Amino acid sequence: MSLNYLIVVLLVGLGLYCLLTKRNLIKMIIGLSIITDGAHLLLISLGYRAEGIAPIIPQRMMEEFAVIAEIGVDPLPQALVLTSIVINVCILALAITLIILNFRHKGTLDPFELTDLKK
Repeated sequence: MSLNYLIVVLLVGLGLYCLLTKRNLIKMIIGLSIITDGAHLLLISLGYRAEGIAPIIPQRMMEEFAVIAEIGVDPLPQALVLTSIVINVCILALAITLIILNFRHKGTLDPFELTDLKK
């Protein structure tokens, strides 16, 4: 098993530990961020190919397309991770904004003390 996959398991495990055991909204958001970093590492590791080349095919090399397809790196995981990073930054910014507004209104970061929405 590659070292990357072991690090993915550790990151996801650490993130889940933060989400399940911490009673602070900021620490829970940090745990969520660690989980998404583990998912990003997993996607990049799945698309990695040792000694791979960029899958750019010039016009003069179209006849060697099969050779380039065998040694080229898959660009789809890279594009998915870039999109996921942008989405993750937006979600984290929104969550931190909501936490700050909640702290100004309620004065607490404990999620178990936020019972106003229960009926």
